Amino acid sequence: MAGFFTGPIKHEAPEPLEGPVVPTIVGGTVIWFVLFLVQLPFYGWFDDHGHTWWVWTCLAGGGLGLIGIWYVRRRDAALRRAAAAPAEPRETTGEPQSS
Repeated sequence: MAGFFTGPIKHEAPEPLEGPVVPTIVGGTVIWFVLFLVQLPFYGWFDDHGHTWWVWTCLAGGGLGLIGIWYVRRRDAALRRAAAAPAEPRETTGEPQSS
């Protein structure tokens, strides 16, 4: 296994793909909540067969999706602010620059 991680890097990692992150997370969250609501009328069947975890998994997915929506909206806003801000000069350390 150690030989797998040794050796020179053959190529650089590709740039990350940026896509419509916020709509993707919102769509996934809506799907989780819809699945929860669709399963709710059949809770008795799920309980009889020992599958209530399906219902609660959908609710947990929807709840975690709400956290995801909050996170990606803040990330998207921060990326837009960074792209709109003018390039600021870097802070110097106070040491003389060598030429």
